[in-house]
Parts: sequence; C-alpha cells; structure tokens
Amino acid sequence: MAPLINGLAGQLFHLPCWRGSRLRHRVAMRLYRWAAEQGNRAALSTYGHLLHFRGEDVASRIQGGIYLQRAADMGDARSQYQMGRIYEQGFEHYFRPDAVKALAYYRLAGEQQHPLAVKRMIEVYEDGALGTAIDPGRARCWRQRQQPLPEANIRT
Repeated sequence: MAPLINGLAGQLFHLPCWRGSRLRHRVAMRLYRWAAEQGNRAALSTYGHLLHFRGEDVASRIQGGIYLQRAADMGDARSQYQMGRIYEQGFEHYFRPDAVKALAYYRLAGEQQHPLAVKRMIEVYEDGALGTAIDPGRARCWRQRQQPLPEANIRT
C-alpha cells in the first residue's frame, strides 16, 4: 500500500493545476509522510529531501535528515549522497560533521553510479579531502566510473 500512496503523493505534488495551492501541498506532504512512516524507501527519500532542504524550521530539517538517513541505510543512492553532504558539512547539533560517515555515504552512492557522488569521490582522492591521503590511483578508478555526458544534438 505504501508504494501506491507514495506514487499518488508524487502525482499530486507535480500536478500542474493548483500550482502553489497550500491544500495540495499539505495533502501531498501528509501522503508522503504516511508512506515514509510505513518504511517505503522512495517516500523516505522524497519526504526527507523535502523536509531537510525546504523545511520551515530546524526541527523539520532535522526530521528530514533522519528520514534521509533511513532511506540511505536502505540503499537509496540519492539519499546516500545527501547524507554524505550532511555529514561533511554538519547540521545543527543532530548531525555533527563526521568525515568518516561522509566518505562512507559518498562511497555507497558512488558505487551505485550516482554522478555527484562519483564526482565527489574523485575530488576526495585528488585533493586529500575528508581525512584521506591524496591518491591518484583511487581518483583514476573513480574517474573511470564517471558516466560520459550525453552528446549534444547541435544543428548547424
């Protein structure tokens, strides 16, 4: 049932009609929350992202981070990348900066080919960031995982 509710919330959230409607937003967020509380990974990721990055107060942003962490621990690559960012930068007193956790989440997301995580892993090993030593070999390995950019269809 949770995947169905999550899909319904997504459709409602992206409906072109009623754009800017507080009622539509409130109903979609309630549906996302219900599906997330049922443990749906996609709902945890989406609802967590919305709360953490667009929440109205610190408590909402912390709760969003908690949902993101649950989705990341369930294997969601987007959430793993976001948790890497959260642990790299820290957030309030709940998510203290932790280079080890940040690197672990970036690595998990990168192993699933998340493009920003792969890019960050390259930077980590080229610059020696997050407490790692500069390692051109590892940077090269991560560079090989980068997906090529799509060819631009340029008409002349």
